[in-house]
Amino acid sequence: MLSGNPTLNENTFRNLPGGNPALEETDAMTVQGTVTKTMILLGITVVCAIFTWGIASAGSPLTMPIMIGGAIGGLILALATVFKPHWAPNTAVFYAICEGLFLGAISALYEMSFGTKQTSGGIPLNGIVVQAVGLTLGVFATMLILYTARVITVTAKLRAGIMMATGGVMLFYLVAIGLSLFGVSMPLLHNTGPLGIGLSLLIVGIAAFNLLIDFDMIERGAAQGAPKYMEWYGGFSLLVTLVWLYLEILRLLSKLRSR
Repeated sequence: MLSGNPTLNENTFRNLPGGNPALEETDAMTVQGTVTKTMILLGITVVCAIFTWGIASAGSPLTMPIMIGGAIGGLILALATVFKPHWAPNTAVFYAICEGLFLGAISALYEMSFGTKQTSGGIPLNGIVVQAVGLTLGVFATMLILYTARVITVTAKLRAGIMMATGGVMLFYLVAIGLSLFGVSMPLLHNTGPLGIGLSLLIVGIAAFNLLIDFDMIERGAAQGAPKYMEWYGGFSLLVTLVWLYLEILRLLSKLRSR
């Protein structure tokens, strides 16, 4: 049974270096420990994002190199972490740094294109980024409540469905990237009409449901006595989903503002 998030699946917690259900509590993965690691990674991401936000807002020529470098570095570190989970205590931190650099720059570009002019201390009062951050946190809190209250039960069918839907979205984006190299734009991806907005809403929903799968797999890992370093891996996986969710919400809001 797989997680919709490609960084987390049932096999993630099998045959791990140091993995043993009989590990002492201080040496085993815990849900609280994963929460702590997730907060650390989110904090690093936010600090780095604020740094590049300032650079981009000032119109620095370094904006694009930082954004592209952060995106590429984040991808490389994500792949390394997926294939070598025991590297997570180190790679997850550098992944958070790269994603922060990337998010700060791209968020500033979105704000300049679709935001408002009204600010307070340099912070947009009703900008697209503020709305995207708020909606991302709101979706995260909602899915966490639904999961902990067991309003939505993570079943085998749900896992399979989210896995297939996520795979479809990833394939769609890979095709879009491939076509863009030849100057061809993927239909609906940037469309601001009802179908384009509907597609964005669907992808946001898929990203949101990935959070449920992530919560479930982290809980399973703790129950199975996964090694302590998997707390960092769990935090990294949640960060991957949150970054994806934020970017999709940002894209959706930009479409709505372009209408």
